[in-house]
Amino acid sequence: MTTIKAYGTKSAEADLKELEIERRNILENDVKIDILYCGVCHSDIHAARNDWGNSTYPLVPGHEIIGKVVEVGSSVSKFKEGDLVGVGCMVDSCQKCSACEDDLEQFCEEGMVGTYNGKNVHTGKQTFGGYSTSIVVKEDFVLSVPENLDTKGVAPLLCAGITTFSPLNHWNVKKGDKVGVIGLGGLGHMGIKFAHAMGAETIMITTSPEKADDAKRLGADGVLISKNEDEMAKHKGTFDFLLNTVPVKHDINPYLNLLKRDSTMVMVGAIEPLEEMHGGNLIMGRKRVAGSLIGGIKETQEMLDFCGEHNIVSDIEMIDMQDINVAFDRVTNNDVKYRFVIDMESLKKA
Repeated sequence: MTTIKAYGTKSAEADLKELEIERRNILENDVKIDILYCGVCHSDIHAARNDWGNSTYPLVPGHEIIGKVVEVGSSVSKFKEGDLVGVGCMVDSCQKCSACEDDLEQFCEEGMVGTYNGKNVHTGKQTFGGYSTSIVVKEDFVLSVPENLDTKGVAPLLCAGITTFSPLNHWNVKKGDKVGVIGLGGLGHMGIKFAHAMGAETIMITTSPEKADDAKRLGADGVLISKNEDEMAKHKGTFDFLLNTVPVKHDINPYLNLLKRDSTMVMVGAIEPLEEMHGGNLIMGRKRVAGSLIGGIKETQEMLDFCGEHNIVSDIEMIDMQDINVAFDRVTNNDVKYRFVIDMESLKKA
C-alpha cells in the first residue's frame, strides 16, 4: 500500500480538508494514474453530506478524473506510461452479468463499484475518489483521452458529458430532430453542445430568460421560457426528444405536452420523487418518460472520441484544492458556469 495526499471529509457535517489515504500497489491488470485535474460534480456534494443516506466516512469524492499513466501492471495492454487517460464514475463491476456483457457496467446486476464510496474488491475497504494526487484503477475502467482537447475541460466529460451523451445516443438523436434540453447547468450545457453537434435543432428550455444568450453561445438554435404559457403552447407537440437535466423535484407535466406522438423525455437530473404526473399526458400520444444513468465504458469512450472529433469540452472554472468548500457552496447556489475543475497541482504542492 502507498500513502498519498487527498481531500475528504470525516462526517456529513464537516468541511473537506487535507488527509492521507492509502492506495493499493498495482496488480497485473492495474493502471496507476497521476491525477492532473478532477471535476466537481453535484453528486460529490450529495455524497459528502450524506444526502442519499449511504455515505461511509472518511469519504474522498471525485469521479471526473484526468491524469497521466505513471505505471502499468504486467498484463496491461491498452495503456503505457505517459498516456493521457480518464476515470469516470465507476472502477469495477462483476463483468459477468447480462448488463456487463452488454457493455452496460453502470447497471451491473451485482452493483458497479463507484470510484468513491464503493467497496474496493481488492482490499475489502472503501474506494476513494479523485480529490487526491493519484489513483490505481483496473485497466478495463480506464479511458483514453483525445490529445487535441483542452485537458482541463475534459474532466467533467467523465460524468456530466456521458450523462447527457448517453441518452441522446441511445435514443438516436440525429439531424432533423427537434430536441429540447431542459435546465441550463452543468448537465444542460453539455446536452446543448452534444445535441447541436449531432445535427439536431436544439432548443434550450429554461425558467430564466437571462440564460438565453449563453444558451445560444453554447449552440442552442432557440430558447423556450417554460414559465411563458403562450410560448409553451406554440411548441406543443413539436419535440422529437426532451433531455430533462433539472436536478430537483419538479412538475414534468408541462414538458410532456411538448412531445410529439411516440416521443420520449429522459430524466437524468432528479434522483428523488417528482411532482405527480398525469397519466393522460402519456396515454394521449403514446409518449414515454425514461431515465438514464451515465454510460458503460464502451459508450464513454465513444463519447470522448466524439468530443475529439467535434472539439467539445465543458465550460469550466479552475480552482485550487484548498477552495473546495467554497466551490461546494457555490455549486449548491448555482453559482458556476458550468463546472468547477480542481487543479491537483495545488494539492501536490501543499
